[in-house]
Amino acid sequence: MCGRFTLTAEGNVLESAFPEFKFPQAPAPRYNIAPGTWILAVPNDGSYEVKQFLWGFVPPWERGEAKHKFINARAETAATKPAFRDAFARRRCLVLADGFYEWRKSDKQPFFCTLKSRKPFVIAGIWSPWRVSDEEEVPTCALLTVAANEVVAPVHDRMPAILPRAAWADWLAEGRVPVARLQQWLRPYPATEMTCWPVDKRVNNPREDDPALVKRVEL
Repeated sequence: MCGRFTLTAEGNVLESAFPEFKFPQAPAPRYNIAPGTWILAVPNDGSYEVKQFLWGFVPPWERGEAKHKFINARAETAATKPAFRDAFARRRCLVLADGFYEWRKSDKQPFFCTLKSRKPFVIAGIWSPWRVSDEEEVPTCALLTVAANEVVAPVHDRMPAILPRAAWADWLAEGRVPVARLQQWLRPYPATEMTCWPVDKRVNNPREDDPALVKRVEL
């Protein structure tokens, strides 16, 4: 699974990494993005605009107080699970990130995982409008996860589905896209391009948010 991630790059770096996307404003660096908060993603609505989504996918049949909020969906089953299948088919998004945290099961030690290049990347996501009331609708989303690659696997058996640039057009295509065409992109990101290291357990507290959280610590 993925329970925390980061988006720390400055606005000019993001615009350079994602020239296809439209940024209404430069986002503030975030070192500890937690579920239940607003995250940045590009939905498949044809705009290619970076928008805010609440991290916690609410199924389309929920109205008012939501009983279910999913932060992740397994890539292997998202196309068939009742809660996710319509969104997988019709409402997809690319979530902006530049790293993520995973916790080693044996001792709950957190690790920071990122690209060796430290460049921003996108995670495959699905979104759903949550009808909070007759007057309010909130866009919610979940991250898709895949089996961990060889770098992440010693820490956790799952990782976010990081998408290569070649996949973006399919993922952002409006309307329905054949499931097989989408699933071909949902695989572990190449381990040769990634790295992980242990970090301070302060990251366990979602209120902590500063550059020191991603610094390597000695175990």
